[in-house]
Amino acid sequence: MTQVFDQQRIRKAFDNAAESYDQAAVLQKEVCKRLLEKLDAVRLSPDWILDAGTGTGEAVKPLQKKYKKSEIVLLDLSESMLKKAVKQGALFRKPHQICGNIESLPFVDQSFDLLFSNLAMQWCNDLGVTLAEFRRVLKPGALLQFATFGPDTLKELRASWQKVDAAVHVNSFIDMHDIGDGLLQAGFAEPIMESEIITVNYKEVDTLMQDLRDIGANVTADGHRQGLLTRNMLKKLREAYEVYRQNDVLPASYEIVYGHAWVTTKEKEKQTSADINVNFKF
Repeated sequence: MTQVFDQQRIRKAFDNAAESYDQAAVLQKEVCKRLLEKLDAVRLSPDWILDAGTGTGEAVKPLQKKYKKSEIVLLDLSESMLKKAVKQGALFRKPHQICGNIESLPFVDQSFDLLFSNLAMQWCNDLGVTLAEFRRVLKPGALLQFATFGPDTLKELRASWQKVDAAVHVNSFIDMHDIGDGLLQAGFAEPIMESEIITVNYKEVDTLMQDLRDIGANVTADGHRQGLLTRNMLKKLREAYEVYRQNDVLPASYEIVYGHAWVTTKEKEKQTSADINVNFKF
C-alpha cells in the first residue's frame, strides 16, 4: 500500500494546472457528480464537513445545497487550487480553506461529521496512514465518502508505454479489496465498496496526454524520469496505442473505486473486525 510520491512535485504540478484544470477535468467532474449522488441514500445532518483534496471545488456548491446548515472546510495540497475552490462557495457562506496533506491532516481529533474525498487518495504515499488520519478526525457516527482510482485505470496507456521503454509513465493504483481491508484496519465499520469502468474517448493519444498535463496528473510515483520525451518515443507510443482504436476513437479506461464507511459509536466499537464484513459491488 506504500508508494513514493514527491509531494512537492505534486503540489507544483497542481499549482501549474489550476487555470487549465476545469476545462480538462471532464472525468473528475463526472465522478464527483456520481459520488455526491451516493449521499442521497444516506441520512446525515453534518455540522462540519471536510472536502479532502477539493481541487477547484467542484463539490462545494452541491454540498452546501444538500447540507444547508453545515460548515465546510476545503483542504488541498495546492494553494492555487484552493484559491479557485473557495470562490465556489455561496456569497454569504464562504467555505473555510486549509492548505495541507491528507496524510497529515491539520485538525484535532473528532472534528468532522462527514469527510468527502473525490479522486485524491491515489496521490497518498501510504493508504494506511491516510485512512488512519481520516478515522482520527471523524466524530463517532461520522461518515467517510470517497472515490479513487483502481488498477485498470489508464491500462491502455500503460501497456502502450511498456512497448516503448521500461520507465514508469503511468502510476499504479490500489485494488478495491485492499482499500476495503484498509478501512477495517483503520477502525472503520460497515464499509461498502463499489467499482465501475468509465471510458473516455480520444481522437489521438496526444490529446489524452495533454489532458493529463492540464489537470496536473502527469506526476509518477518513482520520481520524474531522466531526460525529455523524444519525437521517436512519441511516435512509438502513438503506434502502440493504435491497436486500441475502434470506430475511429482511442479509449482511455478509468477504473473508479467508490467507498463509504462509518465511524462507530463507543458501544459499537466493541465489535471486532471479525464481526464486520466488507460488501463489494461490481
